[in-house]
Amino acid sequence: MSAVEDLVITGGAPIRGRLRLPGCKGISHRALLFGAIADGDSHVRGLAPGHDVRSTARALMALGVRVDDVDGTTTISGRGFDGLVEPNAVLDCGNSATTMRMLAGLLAGRPFLSVLTGDTSLVERPMGRVATPLRAMGAQIDGRHGGERAPLVVRGGALTGANFRLPVASGQVKTSLILAALQATGQTEIVEPAPSRDHTERMLVASGAPIDRIDDRRVRVTAGAPGPFDLDVPGDPSSAAFFVVAAVITPGSELLLEDVLLNPGRIAFVDVLQRMGAHIELHQHDTRLGEPVGDITVTSGPLGGTVVDCHEAIIDEVPALAVAAAFADGVTEFRGAGEMRVKETDRIATLEQELSKLGVGVETRPDGMTVRGGAPRPATFDSHGDHRIALAAAIAASAIDGDSRIVGWDATAVSYPAFADDLARLTGSAP
Repeated sequence: MSAVEDLVITGGAPIRGRLRLPGCKGISHRALLFGAIADGDSHVRGLAPGHDVRSTARALMALGVRVDDVDGTTTISGRGFDGLVEPNAVLDCGNSATTMRMLAGLLAGRPFLSVLTGDTSLVERPMGRVATPLRAMGAQIDGRHGGERAPLVVRGGALTGANFRLPVASGQVKTSLILAALQATGQTEIVEPAPSRDHTERMLVASGAPIDRIDDRRVRVTAGAPGPFDLDVPGDPSSAAFFVVAAVITPGSELLLEDVLLNPGRIAFVDVLQRMGAHIELHQHDTRLGEPVGDITVTSGPLGGTVVDCHEAIIDEVPALAVAAAFADGVTEFRGAGEMRVKETDRIATLEQELSKLGVGVETRPDGMTVRGGAPRPATFDSHGDHRIALAAAIAASAIDGDSRIVGWDATAVSYPAFADDLARLTGSAP
């Protein structure tokens, strides 16, 4: 199915069968970046297909890195840090904050000028959280809004290691600083207030980069680079969350999700759903570049309300969990979700608008919301240009008898362009 602006879903059919999800976005971004700075060819199969990962690939090609895809295998011809070249045009990161923040760290140590920009949503997202510590290492970075917003102008050069205590736990910020630290003289230590996604540490350590994980909040880095690698990208756990919730809330559902990334920092949504009463099992069968991989089995069943602490390991899955809360018996409270205000949309506000259309009670606060479950009804939803809001609307619609419409469905192209096709196949409504 090609991208369409609106999608109509006739709900009520159970989710049944097995599904191999698109490759993990977080792993895909990093595989491209780490392959680019390795000395030699890396081979990656199953890269995430959405626009965000393509933005990273295009930016690396503009920096002189050859990225070839043949029959589903992507070969990244690594040039090492010193082989990167000054781009002859502005680097367009599209809608991908991951691309912009990580590239900023990579480019901070390169002795040339780069300009990073993005779409109307991305240029309003906070970039000071990476620009400020990179400046402390010696990079020259400027931008709109006092250097806090894109376009970012990065004039890289000689960097010096530093000690950082980050105010917010963020895998993107940590990765940006690690990429800079791999180019810096001396040692860099990064300490976070809480654990964040650790794909970068796992993948770089497994590929030989000089990184020392002191504990789950502290990492030390010295100058060096990873070696080339071979990787089959596991299925994306954030995408899995939508199908897991869809199966749980739709009576008669039985679903097997195959070969999914089971990193503990990415599947905290499973713990929340299990607390709500969901029947979900994880079965690890592999480890790839330090990452656990396995299957997820789900059967439908009733849910009850709970309290959700929205730390980084769960923040992207809140839209899916909010839909589960709308179908649950009782009240679910989402706490500490202030970061949702600065995603592709203000997701607290957009979830309030869209969940209210289901006929359930929603109350919001600056850093969270409360959802009172009920008997959701069909509706016309608006994606607000946000892929996760669109996907949340789709799984709600799929569980409700009758027709629902999602306006702005094409927003899903940034992460999961084939979601509607996969949903139709699992519900038996594919042509």
